[in-house]
Amino acid sequence: MKNAEIKAYSVDELQEKIGSEQETLRKLKFAHQISAIENPLKIKETRRLIARLKTELRAKELQK
Repeated sequence: MKNAEIKAYSVDELQEKIGSEQETLRKLKFAHQISAIENPLKIKETRRLIARLKTELRAKELQK
Protein backbone atom coordinates (compact mmCIF):
# COMPACT_ATOMS: atom_id res chain seq x y z
CA MET A 1 0.00 0.00 0.00
CA LYS A 2 1.37 3.38 -1.03
CA ASN A 3 1.60 6.35 1.32
CA ALA A 4 -0.69 8.35 -0.98
CA GLU A 5 -3.38 5.72 -0.48
CA ILE A 6 -2.93 5.84 3.29
CA LYS A 7 -3.22 9.65 3.35
CA ALA A 8 -6.55 9.42 1.51
CA TYR A 9 -8.15 7.40 4.33
CA SER A 10 -10.32 9.07 6.96
CA VAL A 11 -9.67 8.60 10.69
CA ASP A 12 -12.37 5.93 10.97
CA GLU A 13 -11.05 4.06 7.94
CA LEU A 14 -7.51 4.18 9.37
CA GLN A 15 -8.67 2.73 12.68
CA GLU A 16 -10.56 -0.04 10.90
CA LYS A 17 -7.59 -0.82 8.65
CA ILE A 18 -5.20 -0.91 11.64
CA GLY A 19 -7.47 -3.40 13.39
CA SER A 20 -7.69 -5.68 10.38
CA GLU A 21 -3.94 -5.54 9.76
CA GLN A 22 -3.18 -6.32 13.40
CA GLU A 23 -5.43 -9.37 13.14
CA THR A 24 -3.60 -10.42 9.96
CA LEU A 25 -0.24 -9.99 11.72
CA ARG A 26 -1.42 -12.08 14.67
CA LYS A 27 -2.51 -14.88 12.33
CA LEU A 28 0.75 -14.73 10.36
CA LYS A 29 2.85 -14.97 13.52
CA PHE A 30 0.77 -17.88 14.79
CA ALA A 31 1.04 -19.74 11.47
CA HIS A 32 4.79 -19.12 11.40
CA GLN A 33 5.22 -20.59 14.88
CA ILE A 34 3.40 -23.78 13.93
CA SER A 35 5.23 -24.29 10.67
CA ALA A 36 7.33 -22.03 8.48
CA ILE A 37 5.17 -19.86 6.27
CA GLU A 38 5.92 -19.55 2.57
CA ASN A 39 7.00 -15.90 2.73
CA PRO A 40 8.24 -14.83 6.18
CA LEU A 41 8.89 -11.30 4.88
CA LYS A 42 5.11 -10.86 4.88
CA ILE A 43 5.31 -10.49 8.68
CA LYS A 44 7.81 -7.63 8.32
CA GLU A 45 5.74 -5.93 5.61
CA THR A 46 2.56 -6.15 7.68
CA ARG A 47 4.29 -4.76 10.77
CA ARG A 48 5.61 -1.81 8.76
CA LEU A 49 2.20 -1.18 7.19
CA ILE A 50 0.65 -1.01 10.66
CA ALA A 51 3.31 1.51 11.69
CA ARG A 52 2.62 3.68 8.64
CA LEU A 53 -1.13 3.55 9.32
CA LYS A 54 -0.63 4.51 12.97
CA THR A 55 1.69 7.36 11.99
CA GLU A 56 -0.88 8.80 9.60
CA LEU A 57 -3.65 8.36 12.17
CA ARG A 58 -1.62 10.28 14.76
CA ALA A 59 -0.86 13.05 12.25
CA LYS A 60 -4.57 13.45 11.46
CA GLU A 61 -5.45 13.52 15.17
CA LEU A 62 -2.88 16.26 15.81
CA GLN A 63 -4.26 18.37 12.96
CA LYS A 64 -7.64 18.67 14.66
